[in-house]
Amino acid sequence: MKSKKKARSTAEDAAHLSREDAAGLYAERRRRRSRSKGLKVLALVVVCVVALGAVGAWAYLSNIEGRLNSGVDQKLRGTLTTTEAGDPFYMLLLGVDKSEERAGSAEYGQDSSNYRTDSIMLARIDPKDKQVTLVSLHRDTLVDLGEHGKQKINAAYSLGGPSYTVQVVSRFADVPISHYAEIDFDHFEGIVDALGGIEVDVPIDIDDPYAGEPIKKGLQTLNGAQALTLCRSRHAYDAYGDGDLYRAANQRMVIAAIVKKVLASDPATMTATISSMADAVSTDLSLADILSLANQMKGIDMDKDVYTGMEPTTSSYVNNTWYEICDTEAWKTMMTRVNQGLSPYASADEDPTGTDAGGTVNVKNDGGTDTTLPDSTTFDTNTGADKDGTDYSGTVEVLNGAGEEGLAGRVANSLARYGYDTSAGTARNHYDDTVVVYMNDAGKAKAETVAKVLGGQVNVIDASAGYTSDADVLVVLGTDLRDYS
Repeated sequence: MKSKKKARSTAEDAAHLSREDAAGLYAERRRRRSRSKGLKVLALVVVCVVALGAVGAWAYLSNIEGRLNSGVDQKLRGTLTTTEAGDPFYMLLLGVDKSEERAGSAEYGQDSSNYRTDSIMLARIDPKDKQVTLVSLHRDTLVDLGEHGKQKINAAYSLGGPSYTVQVVSRFADVPISHYAEIDFDHFEGIVDALGGIEVDVPIDIDDPYAGEPIKKGLQTLNGAQALTLCRSRHAYDAYGDGDLYRAANQRMVIAAIVKKVLASDPATMTATISSMADAVSTDLSLADILSLANQMKGIDMDKDVYTGMEPTTSSYVNNTWYEICDTEAWKTMMTRVNQGLSPYASADEDPTGTDAGGTVNVKNDGGTDTTLPDSTTFDTNTGADKDGTDYSGTVEVLNGAGEEGLAGRVANSLARYGYDTSAGTARNHYDDTVVVYMNDAGKAKAETVAKVLGGQVNVIDASAGYTSDADVLVVLGTDLRDYS
């Protein structure tokens, strides 16, 4: 009843409106309807733009992933071992002698049976502890391939492709392999160039006409072509020994430099970089897997938490062919260390390439302390002196007065590799400045040499200030050396 009265009242009010008022009311209603319609159209346009952007982004990311996963079939995926998220895992990295020119030729074609692996590398990746270990396998290693007989390990790829290679390497190293990546060096240059180059300390002058243009020794930013030359060069090391050993060491160094550059980039840049890599790398990892792993590895200290090594072998000439014969006991010891999160080498002296390839070698011993190979490569471990006659013999006690955990151990291990008999402990007091103390006049020369090894910017004093030690030389570490590595 009330609603009818209200309707009549509204009608009566309208009847009393002047023509001008009625026209104004009508126009206002039209404007409201027009604004409402305009807002609906705008909303529809925004939705369409967002949808198109989402479709475009999906297409872009799907394209990257499609290129990354090309060449990875279900047979390979079935060979790989599943690991829990965050746990350490092994990844097999292969460099195959397949090029665009060869793949497009009638002689070779696309079939994997026509190719062998130029480089074989196992990567142990520990996301939780932010640690990476790269171990190269010699491509000429003699292995038993069952029904195929004894052959070089790089023949596995031509005999059964990626899946069979994973099986052979997994059995040889006695580790489960969870992921796989195959690198096409034809497109390798593009990866490095997309990153704007990588910083590498080239260990020697590289002059190998079979690998590319010469590269001078020293710390520098390499472009794609130069990085590829460093990864391919063997003959630059003809005077050093087996060029494959040195080439493999440099490959590990270049891969570490690429990883360092990628991890330092923002997500958008990282995605663009992965897109550029997709033409050079074939892997079972999805784009999401790679970005997630990169996020987990953010903050890794690439100078201290990346360890590298080479399968221990000796050369042997068998039936008119050169093979590498694995030292099985040393190999087992190496892989046991790697599985424990240690570096492949208990001492940097075990690295067959020294500092002539691959850069500085990080060594993590069973106690968990990190040491690095001294700059001098002329040290003779049998005489306790290097070739210029400098004496590194005698006993050195190292005390940690900086409050930095593990510092005394790092310094003691570094000095031990020069030939000193060292021990490590903790000082009673806190010190700002490091001192090297000699107990008597005969020990002064030794103390000065120790100070030189430590960088030269430390004070050398006698024991009259109240220092005592049974060693020839006492080193009391201050905060000025807390970053010593």
